[in-house]
Amino acid sequence: MAEEFVKSVEEGLKLSKRIYFGKDHSVSAPQQSVMEKNSHLPTSPMVYAVISDPSVVDNPDIPSYQPHVHGRCDPPALIPLHMKEVSMEVACYLDTAFVSVSGLWKVHCVMRSRSCFCRLVVPMGEQGSVLGVEVDVSGRSYSTQLIAMEEKMDMGKAAKTQDGGFLKPQIFTLPIPQVEGGSIVSVKISWSQKLIYNSGQFSLGIPFKFPEFVASPGKGISKREKIMLNVSSGTGTEIQCMKASHPLKLIRKQVGRLACSYEADVFAWSHTDFSFSYAIISKYLQESSSDILGGLLLQSPSMQDFDQREMFCFYLFPGSNQSRKVFRKEVVFLIDISGSMRGRPIESMKNALSAALSKLNLEDSFSIIAFNEETFLFSSSLELATKETIEKATQWMQKFFVAGGGTNILLPLNQALGMLSNTFDSVPLIILITDGAVEDERHICDLVRSQVSNRGSRFPRISTFGIGTYCNHYFLQVLALIGRGYYDAAYCPDSIDIRFQRLYTTASSTILANITIDKLDHLETNEVYPRHIPDLSAGSPLIVSGRYQGEFPDSLKVSGLLADMSNFTINLKVQRAKEIPLDKVVAKKQIDMLTAQAWLSQSKELEEKVVKISIQSSLPSEYTRMVLLQTERGKQAFESVGIQEVLHNLDLQKLVDSKGRKIILLRSLGYGFGNSTATAENKPPRFGEPLLSDSVADPIVKAASNCCTKLCDCWCGMCCIRTCSQINEQCAIVLTQLCAALSCFGCLSWCAEVCCDF
Repeated sequence: MAEEFVKSVEEGLKLSKRIYFGKDHSVSAPQQSVMEKNSHLPTSPMVYAVISDPSVVDNPDIPSYQPHVHGRCDPPALIPLHMKEVSMEVACYLDTAFVSVSGLWKVHCVMRSRSCFCRLVVPMGEQGSVLGVEVDVSGRSYSTQLIAMEEKMDMGKAAKTQDGGFLKPQIFTLPIPQVEGGSIVSVKISWSQKLIYNSGQFSLGIPFKFPEFVASPGKGISKREKIMLNVSSGTGTEIQCMKASHPLKLIRKQVGRLACSYEADVFAWSHTDFSFSYAIISKYLQESSSDILGGLLLQSPSMQDFDQREMFCFYLFPGSNQSRKVFRKEVVFLIDISGSMRGRPIESMKNALSAALSKLNLEDSFSIIAFNEETFLFSSSLELATKETIEKATQWMQKFFVAGGGTNILLPLNQALGMLSNTFDSVPLIILITDGAVEDERHICDLVRSQVSNRGSRFPRISTFGIGTYCNHYFLQVLALIGRGYYDAAYCPDSIDIRFQRLYTTASSTILANITIDKLDHLETNEVYPRHIPDLSAGSPLIVSGRYQGEFPDSLKVSGLLADMSNFTINLKVQRAKEIPLDKVVAKKQIDMLTAQAWLSQSKELEEKVVKISIQSSLPSEYTRMVLLQTERGKQAFESVGIQEVLHNLDLQKLVDSKGRKIILLRSLGYGFGNSTATAENKPPRFGEPLLSDSVADPIVKAASNCCTKLCDCWCGMCCIRTCSQINEQCAIVLTQLCAALSCFGCLSWCAEVCCDF
């Protein structure tokens, strides 16, 4: 858990008091009284020394007298390593950013004759997905690789750490095996994340705020900091820079492309997260009632691509017209109030729903259905969103939003569909919020799909919101795909409110509905993601991609219905995507959609397709597993397993054995397909993954459970007395006798003065 991680870092900072760097260069921990809660969660890429045995802590370059410390740290303490250099490269394409951070860290806290495990921890931005990690240290190199879940491996030879994965949502962690004191750890980590779209601007945010204690001690020592940024928005557009957190220098600006850099010698590492925002403006946009712009890109597959069909991608950007009319809202909120929602989740939903209701206009209408095994209706029909009705709804929520009972999703969904069966000049909307999984999920999807076929474009849009990891997020994605709506999730309690508000804003601000594409049906074969094209929202760009065979037309006509009930048409001319790696940009969407379809249809063929896309794009999936491969210096470097090898059922263990490499099996990065048993038992939502104690580290000796860092704060007789109750009987007797002897010689005060100076 994140709380355990924070505690381990706090203990590590206390241990770092033992390290001596020369006069006036000692390292001291920040004062706890001025720290905010969870302030030790990383706000930048970090590497930590994992300390189980505190006696190994010392400066490897300037050994000093270290009073012996009894016992082991349980859980291991984490000492942040000193960072020697850092650089970051960012490339933005359409709605996706690819980030790569490289850095050097020194194991400054372990004596040269000893070693420890290290831990890489990397916070990522919006919907971050790890693409790969490369580590070089002490004559060894490590690299991550995705393999199929069913890959044949000798698990007796592979180190099954069950480590790595996510410390909490968007914070990735990875173990680095035994590292000697004084070593330089070189790390390069890559990930992808989503750009946030708001009011016509794309915004990028990357955690890049380094704490003061990662800097090497000493005054006037400059450090090199580098950032490289490239933006490619598509053809026929101009990029207008809006804001930047760091002083970027413009290197190159062309039609649809932008390159900037920042490089400086600094005395302190970046204390601000990297942020950048920009607007996309069409060169050819004429004055009209709409500033919607779009593009159509084609790209041929690479030789390594397992799918040799051509790729296409078309996109629509809503533009920045704040006065643009949106469709009138007719919305029904379905809120899970089962027993598992008790406490923080249901209170967060009260606040979030109250905020959503306050944004409704007078011509909008709504209702609320709270559900567990039963349903509780605010109104059996839609009510106009007057001030009085919203106040009444708020009071109703206080009375009926009381967590208890089981979970039945089909009953409230059918009631909501009945409420929205006769709507006009609007895009009716259902928003489902739940933290649970139910047994009849596939049946629900089949019923909804049949109703979509019967009612066509007049079928209500369905948007879904999942809380925690016990609900089946792929069921929720299928519902949103069938219902041409949107999906989002909160994997930590702090994000429930803000993520729901983002989903609601996107789902309820439709500006173009019933979108159709001409001429795609004339292709020999085509595969479109998503199959049911959602509406264009003022809060989100629309991106549709796919594969095809045949002769693609020179242009496509995209049509839809505007909020004033007039027709909208835009002709998109074909352009070759030379600067945009389409396969990488759309891979995450395709993996998620195919995984949802594989779950629904229980198709092994689709699962295998997800595996291929996952390995080819280096994006984790539910059907792949990440491993860490070690190569000794002088042996052939690890070659990434290509998709062709996957197609031929490569035995990864043979590859490892033949090259003399070692392999570490890491924890799965997927969230699974829900837990109906936990839902039936009304277990509270599970958020993120617990941080396990390093099974790859030395066995933990518990003779003095968690006493070592207490002793490190002030290693003297008094602290021995305070901790004797936590030590075994023989150790307690010895320490008591030692304290008595020290008191006879008047050494207690001297011991405290000397030890605490460290």
